[in-house]
Amino acid sequence: LAAMGSSAWNQHLERATDGLMDRTRKRPLVTGVFAHTRWLPFVASAMIAAPVLAVLPFNRALAFFLALGAFIYIVIYTVWLKSRTPLNIVIGGAAGSAAVLAGGAAVGAWQDPAVILLSVLLFFWTPIHFWALALVHREDYVRARVPMLPATTTARTAAAWTFVHGVGVGASGVGIALLPELGPIYDVPVAVMTALLVGQAFLLIGDPVPRRAYRLFHTSNFYLFVVVLAIMLGLVTNRLTS
Repeated sequence: LAAMGSSAWNQHLERATDGLMDRTRKRPLVTGVFAHTRWLPFVASAMIAAPVLAVLPFNRALAFFLALGAFIYIVIYTVWLKSRTPLNIVIGGAAGSAAVLAGGAAVGAWQDPAVILLSVLLFFWTPIHFWALALVHREDYVRARVPMLPATTTARTAAAWTFVHGVGVGASGVGIALLPELGPIYDVPVAVMTALLVGQAFLLIGDPVPRRAYRLFHTSNFYLFVVVLAIMLGLVTNRLTS
């Protein structure tokens, strides 16, 4: 609910900008398919407030991280940074980290090193995900005057920074691999996916064309899926065999 409310606020605030971009011009707030938009801010705010207030009496950490993620995404990223600096998604990506910490807080473990490492991984992963997509739709961001990194510098420079964050993702993944609870069920698939992700980011520097960027975008999606699935399978296997 908190994530959905945050996304609704984002699309409400950016409906004019979305109309200038081919990728987002068919969103319902742009086309007018979604009626009664005057109620949207109230409904979106209620969607964020409801889970925060529901868990506040018995899990303050969870309430805090839910509220923090929404605040970063709506206020820090959408309102403040996105239209002002190429660092928008770097700092705004902390909203994803807050989601991981909220998940940890839900089971009373947000301070666990594994949760912290996964939140760091998400922090480095987010720019790769968005910059790869922005390289594909660079003209959209230029037209809308949104200073996403690929729209403010050369494609090769943007690709180089994408690679740097890929190294950060890899380092975070290695840190998680050092935890004794997971083992080879995590190590092997994540090592393969990390090599694929970082390798594609490196090749993008030499040939920063949309085709390669789009491939990296899809790989980043699958990478996160593999990491989370491998963590779950590793933990279950470890408990069954211990």
